[in-house]
Amino acid sequence: MAHGRQRSVLTAMLLCLVSVGGCAVEHEAVAVAPSQSGAAHSRPSPGASTAPSPSPQAGGLAVHNQVNPAIAHSTGAGSRTVALTFDDGPDPRWTPQILSLLSQYHARATFCLIGPLAEAHPELVRDIVAAGHRLCDHTVHHNEAMHALPPGAQEYEITGAQAMISRAAGVSAPLRYFRAPGGDFTPAIRQIAARHGLRPLGWTVDAEDWKRPGVAAIVSNVKRELRPGGIVLMHDAGGDRSETVQALRQLLPWLVAEGYGFEFPET
Repeated sequence: MAHGRQRSVLTAMLLCLVSVGGCAVEHEAVAVAPSQSGAAHSRPSPGASTAPSPSPQAGGLAVHNQVNPAIAHSTGAGSRTVALTFDDGPDPRWTPQILSLLSQYHARATFCLIGPLAEAHPELVRDIVAAGHRLCDHTVHHNEAMHALPPGAQEYEITGAQAMISRAAGVSAPLRYFRAPGGDFTPAIRQIAARHGLRPLGWTVDAEDWKRPGVAAIVSNVKRELRPGGIVLMHDAGGDRSETVQALRQLLPWLVAEGYGFEFPET
């Protein structure tokens, strides 16, 4: 009886293969055949210097078990949009002031958080999430020379902060991005982030508020460099951010008057 059933199954499969429409057995076999589909599901090496080939089904992003390891430099929304991003927080003095200003203009932003600061101020992380903003991993120690760290330490800077921020935020607030301190991205660092579900996040406008050059200079930097779809880098921690708050108080109404909509960076 067993041999009879095997012959029947083989006969049915042959009939499916020669039929015009095919059948479910044929499609399932094609989907798992290593010679035809193995490459499509392979994961790039951590040291690979190039991004995986894009898939047209994903709007230009590669379809993999990881996110795109290329650095995001746009909102991805086109038209007249801007992505505001704030690094180095959360800070109990400056983050609430920035959240209040953003709320007044219904502006969405992305906050790139330091892991231990997120653990120290989970209420601020949850305030960020509750206001509809997004979270970004900005490492454990804010080392601006991550490329010089051993591979294991590079991974810990990313995954350690990811765990700290996630615990502070709660399970309902997924992390979407990773921003290397100082923009110190290497192919290996980008691949580590992508393997853990984090899109590397860059910027197109450096407000240079970290230099504390004066409110007028911060405002001028943004107005001069901004283009539709751009990503603005500012800070809500890491020192006295009173100039940032004052500059944002001027920039938000200007952006609205210029017809900009507030979007998130592409994922």
